[in-house]
Amino acid sequence: MPNSPATRPSFQRLFLTGLLTLLPIWLTWVVVKFVFVLFSDMSRPLIEPLLHGYAANDASLRWLLQPWILSAFALAATLGFILLSGVMARRVFGQRMLRWFEKIVARVPFANTIYSSARQLLNILQTKPDGTQRVVLIDFPHTEMKSIGFVTRVLREQGTGRELAAVYVPTTPNPTSGYLEIVPVEKITPTDWTVDQAMSFIISGGAVSPETIPFSPPPV
Repeated sequence: MPNSPATRPSFQRLFLTGLLTLLPIWLTWVVVKFVFVLFSDMSRPLIEPLLHGYAANDASLRWLLQPWILSAFALAATLGFILLSGVMARRVFGQRMLRWFEKIVARVPFANTIYSSARQLLNILQTKPDGTQRVVLIDFPHTEMKSIGFVTRVLREQGTGRELAAVYVPTTPNPTSGYLEIVPVEKITPTDWTVDQAMSFIISGGAVSPETIPFSPPPV
């Protein structure tokens, strides 16, 4: 029996369903494209002359000069470089090279501030906090709403000694941008979420999350 007009999906519903289906694919593609295109552009000046040399010596290899072939080799070189960096970072020699690089960066004005700050933030998010839960909720942008945040450090108020938490509040769906809030420790709501769970919650716009979440700060 054919669908009646009442049960037939409307154009608006079909469009919304298709949009919600393609949106996570598009977001994934944007992030992956940004990372790999950035590194591919860096490796292309090394790959392109090499392929030109092979093609010049053998006419049957002219197909290597096609733009999509160059992009594929540059992408493969990028992937190989990332994997090699991961392997090297786990070896003593790689750790020594990284420390040597950090010493060089430390001598460059402004660049040392950016690198050291980014490195410290990544290290903080990868380690378990001491005393204060890493993933918290804070009143933001006002007291009737909560935002997911990451405690990066606990400070003390000058004069009173009251504990204050530096909380990084990432934006959705791009967690690399956000806000830095300084919040009294007694005003934050701790959670039992891991950093991975919080990142999934943020990137998915709240669609991926545990079943329950605390909303009010614990009683003092």
